[in-house]
Amino acid sequence: MAGSINPITASLLVASGGALGALARYHIGLAVMKLAGSGSDFPWGTLTVNIVGSLAMGLLIAWFTRDGGAHPLGEVLMGLLLGVGLLGGFTTFSAFSLELVLMLQRGALGLALGYAGVSVVAGVAALYLGLSFARGAP
Repeated sequence: MAGSINPITASLLVASGGALGALARYHIGLAVMKLAGSGSDFPWGTLTVNIVGSLAMGLLIAWFTRDGGAHPLGEVLMGLLLGVGLLGGFTTFSAFSLELVLMLQRGALGLALGYAGVSVVAGVAALYLGLSFARGAP
């Protein structure tokens, strides 16, 4: 995606979008949790951000590929700012969702199921191991 523009410009676009996405994630998460009430143990904020981010990624990709996938420079720049940066900072779940759906659309059901399974199981296991290691547990 960044092949036709200066790598520094591409990096600045991604970083700028990422900062905005992270701020949006934080504030939307807070607002949703406030609406859910302080007694809620369910991560409504994270769920909301993941769903909204996935919807936004779908809309963005559909918009970029509306004319058969032609990517003028302006769309490449906006893809870096909005897709990789903003949505990447907002939620990596949107990128996971896109990759999974693309595999399904290519008819690679086994690969998609494997990717989803390994992503969830290995991600949770890695987090658990990291917590255990940091807390000094075996």
